[in-house]
Amino acid sequence: MQKSVAQQGLMVPHYNAAELAKEYAKAGASAISVLTDGRHFQGSLADLRDVKETVVKKKVPVLRKDFIFDPYQVYEARVAGADALLLIAAVLSDSDLKDLLALTHRLEMNALIEVHTEEELARVLPLQPRIVGVNNRNLQTFEVDFDNTARLRQQIPAEVVTVGESGIKTAVDVLKMAQIGVDAILVGETLVKSKDVYKTTAEFVRVGRP
Repeated sequence: MQKSVAQQGLMVPHYNAAELAKEYAKAGASAISVLTDGRHFQGSLADLRDVKETVVKKKVPVLRKDFIFDPYQVYEARVAGADALLLIAAVLSDSDLKDLLALTHRLEMNALIEVHTEEELARVLPLQPRIVGVNNRNLQTFEVDFDNTARLRQQIPAEVVTVGESGIKTAVDVLKMAQIGVDAILVGETLVKSKDVYKTTAEFVRVGRP
């Protein structure tokens, strides 16, 4: 979930992270991603804490989605209640990625390592990741290409959880991701802006789990 889009402002007039989380969990979401970046997306760790408190009894894992560069941010995530966090291969050196992943695991969290290209995936796989996210959006053109996930999915070991990310807007898109063979999808803007968050989430869950 995210409160706003960079340079576009709020996605919905009355954003309430806890209420959104309640609807996601009720609809069967396997995990909930909370965007905590304040500079570009008006997110906060307070949102993450609120979400965690809302879904803790349902045992739904919560992921901190942010630009993680510093070990301090990993500790922040743990203290705020995160079960996992996002590490973006494109913005991290090999050594930083390795160190941040090791710290994340040491603090008993999981890391969703995001890749966009075969080159990034080749850097990540030697680290023996538990979860890899393939972003369908080209960072240069911002165009969405589901074939990117299809290509990279074939190179990811079966024991690694593969997540399809970006550009997933309809049930047809969810079905495409399922057919490609991903284990999960990460959906943000489509759900936040939905007129019926529960209904849309439940539909995506149903289509993704045939």
